[in-house]
Amino acid sequence: MNFLSDDSVASPTSRRALLQALTVAPVAALAVPASPWSDALAKLYEAHDDEPAILIRTRERRRLSRVRYHRAEDFMPDRWPRSLLGWHDLLYHAGITAQLGLSAHLLDVGFSDTWNARHIGLRVAKSLAYANATGFSHDCPDMARLALVLTPYWKWNRPRLFGEPEPDDGGFSPERVLPLLRALLDRVHDVTGHPRPRGWRRRGKEAL
Repeated sequence: MNFLSDDSVASPTSRRALLQALTVAPVAALAVPASPWSDALAKLYEAHDDEPAILIRTRERRRLSRVRYHRAEDFMPDRWPRSLLGWHDLLYHAGITAQLGLSAHLLDVGFSDTWNARHIGLRVAKSLAYANATGFSHDCPDMARLALVLTPYWKWNRPRLFGEPEPDDGGFSPERVLPLLRALLDRVHDVTGHPRPRGWRRRGKEAL
């Protein structure tokens, strides 16, 4: 059973072969105890004191992965008029966008949505770390720095009372954030093989 489309990107370790190995057997579910990602994941589990995940690919997780990717494209801040998005709103939408996109990858490689909610939550930087440990291979220093700014992303959507200081935006600007998010979502599209949402090209032209 192969859930990947023909335009999936193959890594040096053959991402297609790895994911086929993690796909459930026709009868029920097959948990694969070892993979080339085991060492990298073990370090993350230990660093964060996380319960190890059992990676199992299913049609349902694949379907949910596609939904998450399409929702990430919907939340992409460049689809929203600048007049409606202040700087904090843009960062809040950026956090949702990044987390949905990374969630699409994690679901696709076999993490359960329950495990993600319990151990990752709204922490974009942690989501990116787990994604890169499982073949996402998006080693962009600026995106890693932005992920820290967006973690947890809810902080950009809460009122500041009694002189409470604003969160640190890391010196980013909309002109830098939007290309980083676009590159992240393009990577999700490439590695998962999910099709673009309907009207994606038209939306992009409207945003420009």
